[in-house]
Amino acid sequence: MGFFLETLLGGLMTGMLYSLVALGFVLIFKASGVFNFAQGAMVLFAALAMARFSEWLPKWLGFESAILANLLAFLVAGVIMFAVAWLVERLVLRHLVNQEGATLLMATLGIAYLLDGLGQTLFGSDIYKIDVGMPKEPVMAFESVFQGGILVNKEDLIAAAIAAALVGALALFFQKTATGRALRAVADDHQAAQSIGIPLNRIWVVVWCVAGVVALVAGMIWGSKLGVQFSLSTVALRALPVVILGGLTSVPGAIIGGLIIGVGEKLSEVFLGPYVGGGIEIWFAYVLALLFLLVRPQGLFGEKIIDRV
Repeated sequence: MGFFLETLLGGLMTGMLYSLVALGFVLIFKASGVFNFAQGAMVLFAALAMARFSEWLPKWLGFESAILANLLAFLVAGVIMFAVAWLVERLVLRHLVNQEGATLLMATLGIAYLLDGLGQTLFGSDIYKIDVGMPKEPVMAFESVFQGGILVNKEDLIAAAIAAALVGALALFFQKTATGRALRAVADDHQAAQSIGIPLNRIWVVVWCVAGVVALVAGMIWGSKLGVQFSLSTVALRALPVVILGGLTSVPGAIIGGLIIGVGEKLSEVFLGPYVGGGIEIWFAYVLALLFLLVRPQGLFGEKIIDRV
């Protein structure tokens, strides 16, 4: 029982990190109706900015505090992601209002390649580290309850708590603020939102800024765990089954979908892996997403589309 709970807890913590990346997809899709293939590049670009500025700022400003360096680097990287969001709206999206979804999709692919190349030009192509002080040593918990206790990775636990706090803050933002309600109105109907005076261009800047912050936090956490390297952009691919499972238009769906995928990957690898061979953790999420596409293509919480003829 203890081993099962240990595996389950590890899956839940991994699932929260998947949810964090999936949120970027959901936010932009809700606001613009396009699947943002640049989300992985945004995660990488934000992580590179934070990693490099945490190295550069102490040299430029002449201090040695790692905590202060990470804090300032996070703020600088946040400003950079805001600037990226503004430029994306100003130079790309503003000229594509009311265009076909395929046109917007190709635009996000172009943005992804631009950010990948620009990140390599500005910050370099080596492997960098982000050390935000999260403890990496696992600890034993509940030893008095289960024989041998449960091994808990403190870094994963803290990362999952950060992801959960950000998800909660975004949920409150969408539900309780005027800007959040405007975002939901734009998501429901662009033309109707414009007709009542909601500026579509400003909303797109806001939602790309929020997606940029989400990408920065995701990049910081994944960079701390895996190191900042260009394969980090593929983390977004692990979030694709999450948005398919939860629904492209649902913030709660991104959370639930991430938890289901995270738990399913860990349990299948541990308990089914010995019978079907290793590597099940790599393809399990995609097979599950395929099954959902066949049975319920809109996802668990996505809006069901009914065409009347």
